[in-house]
Amino acid sequence: MSLCLPGLDDYLLSMLPERNPVLRKMEAVARERRIPIVGPAVGRLLAQYVRLMPARRIFELGSAIGYSTLWLAEAAGPEGRVFFTDGSEENARIASAYFAEAGLSGRITVLTGDALTLLDQTPGEFDLIFNDVDKEGYPAVFERALPRLRPGGLFISDNVLWRGRLRLPESEDDAETAAIRAFNAALYASPDVETVLLPLRDGVAVARKIR
Repeated sequence: MSLCLPGLDDYLLSMLPERNPVLRKMEAVARERRIPIVGPAVGRLLAQYVRLMPARRIFELGSAIGYSTLWLAEAAGPEGRVFFTDGSEENARIASAYFAEAGLSGRITVLTGDALTLLDQTPGEFDLIFNDVDKEGYPAVFERALPRLRPGGLFISDNVLWRGRLRLPESEDDAETAAIRAFNAALYASPDVETVLLPLRDGVAVARKIR
């Protein structure tokens, strides 16, 4: 879902260069099966941040069928390592097939189970952590993911405008909306990160760890 004015999202998508065949195939499958993916505009944003840093060690919290994983792994280059996480063995199997088809399996470690538990079990610091878990889990991700970033690393989160529901009074919040509202407030209040919220698609928060 995009929060752009009617027609503007179509314009933005029309400007994007052609994606590789595997990404296009995944986009078609996601539409058909209603699988939430970040889409090509956000995928391109993620790839650009990876290249600008450059990021070589990346952890993804909530990977679904691996669409954003492919964007991250391609941008990270041959020396990159991306950790895919999802609670579904079926999603992991489907994603692994796409990774092999794209020729990027060697850059991706596929992990199944609870994303934060898997993060706790994976040693070392990361250059970039991408957060796209179930929305009620966002506050817990804030507490546990930031310490795992190196200074100067990026913490990027999807869906932080949550279909426009943040415009409504807090008294109307459901559990997911309340969690995202608390997460955004924590990001901006933290002295440890410098945060920008980008109104692209459903909102992307980009926080740079400064200490």
